[in-house]
Amino acid sequence: MFDQREKVALFIDGANLYATSKSLGFDIDYRNMLKYFEKKCYLLRAYYYTALIEDQEYSSIRPLIDWLDYNGYRVITKPTKEYVDSSGRRKVKGNMDLELAIDAMQLADTVDHMVLFSGDGDFRVLVEALQRMGRKVSVVSTVSTQPSMISDELRRQADQFIDLASLKKEIGRDPAERPQNIDEDSDEEDY
Repeated sequence: MFDQREKVALFIDGANLYATSKSLGFDIDYRNMLKYFEKKCYLLRAYYYTALIEDQEYSSIRPLIDWLDYNGYRVITKPTKEYVDSSGRRKVKGNMDLELAIDAMQLADTVDHMVLFSGDGDFRVLVEALQRMGRKVSVVSTVSTQPSMISDELRRQADQFIDLASLKKEIGRDPAERPQNIDEDSDEEDY
């Protein structure tokens, strides 16, 4: 699966990984995720991408973002966009695909193996481009749910597909174990 000598970078589509782990019934323990990959390979970088609702006084994702930023992840955020759809409903959109793709392409000369945590079929073209540059690309999502959380095209394009369900023991945590009180000054909370 991984070679100790490979320089690896993780690219985490935050919203997609959250939806996938939730559909499998567990939370991601981000501290254990780093430890898991550090044992398997030379982990060069771990990027986490998410959009934030800018005008909210408190965002439930903010403690996670702050923790990741202080504990070995490069966090990339941008504000969501608000719009009204054709039926007059207010919608919020926050797509981070372009930011993730640009970072992956810029790092391609430095990294041997990229691990993409997303099932979004839009990333198939990125995976193909990285492979043409001689990079190995693993995709982490799941086919263990109904419907599957990964597009068939992305799964077929990847050099290796890793079902998130198979990583539950190493990087998962039961939602009941989620920290209730988060001390913003402490980086000791486990995510």
